Amino acid sequence: MKDKILLVDDESDIREILSLALCDMGYQVLEAENGLQALEIFCDVRPPIVLTDIKMPGMDGIELLQKIKRENPEAEVIMITGHGDMNLAIRSLKNEATDFITKPINVVALEIALQRVREKILVRQQLKEYTASLENLVREKTQLQDHLTTLGLMISSISHGLKGLLTGLDGGIYLVESGFAKKDDAEIQEGWDVLKVMVERVRKMVLDILYYAKERKLETESVDILQFAGEVATTVTPKMRAEGIKFIQDFDANAGEVEIDVGHVNSALLNIIENAVDACRRDSAGQAPQIVFGVHRSKNHVFFEVTDNGTGMDSETREKIFTPFFSSKGAGGTGLGLFISNKIIEQHGGEISVKSAPGQGSSFRIKIPLQLPKAAKAKEGAPARR
Repeated sequence: MKDKILLVDDESDIREILSLALCDMGYQVLEAENGLQALEIFCDVRPPIVLTDIKMPGMDGIELLQKIKRENPEAEVIMITGHGDMNLAIRSLKNEATDFITKPINVVALEIALQRVREKILVRQQLKEYTASLENLVREKTQLQDHLTTLGLMISSISHGLKGLLTGLDGGIYLVESGFAKKDDAEIQEGWDVLKVMVERVRKMVLDILYYAKERKLETESVDILQFAGEVATTVTPKMRAEGIKFIQDFDANAGEVEIDVGHVNSALLNIIENAVDACRRDSAGQAPQIVFGVHRSKNHVFFEVTDNGTGMDSETREKIFTPFFSSKGAGGTGLGLFISNKIIEQHGGEISVKSAPGQGSSFRIKIPLQLPKAAKAKEGAPARR
């Protein structure tokens, strides 16, 4: 494609001669007889090069240059001036003209000036491409560093968690073997109970890692909220009894139905309830440990609430609980559970809010739209992130 050049001169014979020369050089020439017409053509077509006379009636070349530069600072403007107009030529250069040539115009000099202009445009384009390429490389390097940092945190967190689990498994095995050696049924049972707890923690850790490693698409269905909440409660009730935690269910009888991925939201709620159990296990501020699992609804949302009277959290912990690999449980967790829960609820177009203070327990409020938002539905059929 030929480069466009806008030729501006109030003398038609000069335009005719220069137009023929420019066409022979391979340019597509646009002509204007005055500054106003030239500016209209420039704003409409935006040619990369402008060749204009300085002295013209009405809008002169200097004013046209200034207006063109305001419209497009990268436009290259060559000024045409007479032998006695050097002051005007210098003014044009101060206004960022690329070059100037004098009348009578030497075609060779014009071609040399245009060659310099084209080289300047080419260098600027190459610089833009290089800058864009460099920015992409920096972005990719930053992403790689982030991934490596995340991978390192994940490996460190998992290794730390596995070390604690292995210690627990070793302790359980020791108790079982010691009980068999002594024929002590109580010790065998104690060891077996430890093993069951450790196996359950291994199972949860594996599920957490799988959820983190691969974000699955949602497979939603309309479900009865009370039935769903009841199934969640049934799952955790045995653990509440084993831990000696009073478990209160506060369900709205008119909750209706909600459109969710049952497995995903079930896992999110179980993670949050498990977090409440750990908080009660660590400390209930001298009170009998208690967890309240509530379900209520508004016109457009369902609210699941998990409230405990456990150890509670300070503001720093509250701010970090939904970040990956942050855990206040030491070797007892991967730091992925609440992060995953938050991601699942966000996938459904919902949100989790938390109220907590040291020694005053915690309250998690999970808000989910009754109907899956269009933006979330658009992602249902999207391939899972690997």
